[in-house]
Formats: sequence, C-alpha cells, structure tokens
Amino acid sequence: MTKGDMESVEVFTSEGKGRGLKARKEFLPGDVIFAEPAYAAVVFDSLTHVICHTCFKRQERLHRCGQCKFAYYCDRTCQRAAWLNHKNECSAIKKHGKAPTENIRLAARIMWKIEREGSGLGEGCLVSIDDLQNHVDSLGEEEKKELRADVESFLEFWPPQSQQFGMQYISHIFGVISCNGFTLSDQRGLQAVGVGIFPNLCQANHDCWPNCTVIFNNGNHEAVRSMFHTQMRIELRALSKISPGDELTVSYVDFLNVSEERRKQLKKQYYFDCTCEHCKKHVKDDLMLAVKEGESKPSAETVKEVIQFSKDTLEKINKARMEGLYHEVVKLCRECLKKQEPVLGDTNIYLLRILSIASEVLSYLQMFEEAADYAKRMVDGYLKIYHPNNAQLGMAVMRAGVTHWHAGLIEAGHGLICKAYAILLITHGPSHPITKDLEVMRVQTEMELRMFQQNEYMYYKMREAALKNQKIQVMPEPSNEASPSLFHKKE
Repeated sequence: MTKGDMESVEVFTSEGKGRGLKARKEFLPGDVIFAEPAYAAVVFDSLTHVICHTCFKRQERLHRCGQCKFAYYCDRTCQRAAWLNHKNECSAIKKHGKAPTENIRLAARIMWKIEREGSGLGEGCLVSIDDLQNHVDSLGEEEKKELRADVESFLEFWPPQSQQFGMQYISHIFGVISCNGFTLSDQRGLQAVGVGIFPNLCQANHDCWPNCTVIFNNGNHEAVRSMFHTQMRIELRALSKISPGDELTVSYVDFLNVSEERRKQLKKQYYFDCTCEHCKKHVKDDLMLAVKEGESKPSAETVKEVIQFSKDTLEKINKARMEGLYHEVVKLCRECLKKQEPVLGDTNIYLLRILSIASEVLSYLQMFEEAADYAKRMVDGYLKIYHPNNAQLGMAVMRAGVTHWHAGLIEAGHGLICKAYAILLITHGPSHPITKDLEVMRVQTEMELRMFQQNEYMYYKMREAALKNQKIQVMPEPSNEASPSLFHKKE
C-alpha cells in the first residue's frame, strides 16, 4: 500500500466510541478509500491443504512446501512471495513436529514480524499493533481460560532462539486477534478460508447502515510480467457519497436481523453497545417481523408458534446440511414454508432464511424451476430490507440470476444478473474476479435474450443442444455456514 493511499483518511476520537476514521476528501459510491495488505494472515486449520497460503485462493492442485510439508501454494510465484513470512514458521513447525492451530500460527506470524520490523508505526500505518484494542479485561472466565491455553500452546511452539516476549504482551496479541481478526474469503467470495490482521481497517467503527464496505481481494500473481502482479489486500470502498469530515463506518454484522439481536451479537463479540440510528429507532424491524395483513390476520399466538417452528426447523436444517443430506433439507424447507406462508409477511426474516436455503440447495440438486421461484421471492424481500449497495444483497441477486438462467427463464435471469452487476461494481469494483465473472454472464445472457426475442423456438432448440454438449455449470455445493461475516470471531 502506498502512503498516498492513507492521506485521504485520518484517525480521530469518536465520541463514546474511542478511535474512528474520517474522510479528508469527498468519495462517491464505488471509490476505493484505501487498500491495505495484511499485517499477518493464516489459512484456517480445516483448509490448509486446499487453499494457497499466500493468496488464499482455492485451487485444485497446490504445491507443498518441501521443508515443513505443511504450507501449500498455487505455484513458485506464491511460494516466493510467502518466504519472508513463512521462513521462521517453516523451521518452527519442523522442530515442533506439527503445525499448531490457526490462532497460534497467526500470533507467531505477528511476533516474527515485530521481531523483524519492531512494533512501531510502519509505512502507511495509521496505528501500531501495540495500540490496537485487545479487550482482555472484558473477558469472561471461560474466555480467560481459553486465552491461557492459547498462551501456553504458543510458548511450546515459539522457538527459544527467537525474540522472547512477556506473558502480558503475548496475551495482548491474542486479544487483538480475537477482536480484530478479519475474515478472508476464497476468490469466489463465498467461503471463509482464513483470518488476517489489518490495523488500519480496525480503526473503522461499526454502523448497522454503514457508508463503506470491506472487500477482500486475493490479488493477481498470474500476470505474465511481475510488474502487473497485485498484492492480496482488503479494500475499503464507499457505498454512498461521503463528504470531507464524515466518519467512515463499516458493518461488523449482517443487517438481516432485528436491532435487538444485532445489538446482542455486537455486545457479545465486540464488547460495545450499538447506538446507530437503525438500532436506536428500530428501523426496518417491522419489515423483518412482518406478518400477513388483511381479513384473516393471524393471532399473536399463531405468529409465535410459527416463529418457534421456524427456529426449530433451521436447527434441523443445519444438522442435515452438515451431514450432506440435501434432499432432507429440501423436505424440511417445504414443510416450513407451508406453515410460514399463511402467517408471515414477505419480508419476514424467518421466511427469507428458509427461502434462501431452499433456493441454494435446490439449485445444487439441479431442480432449477422450484429454486428460481424461491430465489425470486427471497430477492424481492431482500431489496426492501438491505442497503441498495450491500455486498450480500449483490451476491444473493447474482445467485438468483444464475438460478433463473439455469431454469431457462432468460428474461428474469438477465434482469437479475444486470441488477447484481450494478451492485457488485460498487461493492467489489470492476477488476474483482466475481465482478469479471458476472460481466461475462451479463454479456452472454444479453446475447441469449436477443436470440430469444427474435425466435423463441430456435432459442430453446439451440439451448438444448448447447446444454447437451457442454457439462451444465453446476452450482457450487451449498456451504454449511452463513456467508463470511466481516470480522472473524473465535467461537
């Protein structure tokens, strides 16, 4: 990151919130306010052999480090780029006999960087690692026990010849990881694959209706000439017009929850009480808890029963998804929708959650027509709730567009893909792999739509032939987790 990147923002003391970031110039929707490479980052324990340890992309075939046999890379370029950060880790893993957990690995990478560069302000850094919040004093008994166990494991792994740190400082680093760790996703942006520390980003305060979004960009090492290689980084992007002096905010949690639930989650994970306008005034809570209006308005008792039934069903669905029982998931969704539809309004979050799961799993099972119907209803609900430039909304609209295309509903499919493209241009930018894929789909569906409008019969004939010859682009297997949340919180 260049120093110039950070000249358009400044750290200030935000009333009641501690430090915050504010703009020093005007930004328009889609502008990159700053980009920041990770101070340190690691791949999750469960994915170390399928994700590149440098760029965090998911690849079919990775090269393994010949020394420690633990780290994996796309190619020599990624391996060379990793060496500075992997060198100490590599010999420590060999000596230790095995790799420690992701938390220990991340703490060790931070300490080795401090050993190399000191803990003061580096170039382009607004704040040092020493000054980041650790909330160690706010930890409950259980969390303190986990912290002590982490510190002990760290000391077993940490080589005697490396710089030695005091217990209090090691605890500070683990505290920093716990409340500032940022979730890294694979290149498709759908799965959380690792965790990193980005000190400048940590200064941005939370708002449930923020004016910025954070996107993880895996970078590009594939360019023929290395001068065009781009580094793995996060990008803070403007979602709306921002004036000089405005505070820059991001959302730490998904908006798709009533204000009370969001506040509970923020208090539990980040130790603060949210005082944003949307929480104070319960904005959109009525939509998220909407019930059917009209003659036969359901009683409060019926609504309560259906919501409890929905919560119980969501638990059963999670269990079935974990076991890969996708037909069971579909059965549970259909049963739940039957109960919800006469009682809950179109924007009720319990209805929307079931519609989202049903559309995703049915797409995976290639039951596209039913999936498209649910996806359409999900998107209609989301559009009334989410900020118009929300990244999760963009991804959901994209998924719905692809599902409609698979179902042969070219007009609706093209419309949704165009809508998703407009959102992702702002949230992800034109050069992000997801946006590029979407641009290809947009061009293709536009061409198909023209053909369809000229001659429907010929269009379906050609489509049939094309699908016979090419393996249909199967939807990705549904993930068993919610889309990656902004900050990674150790459960």
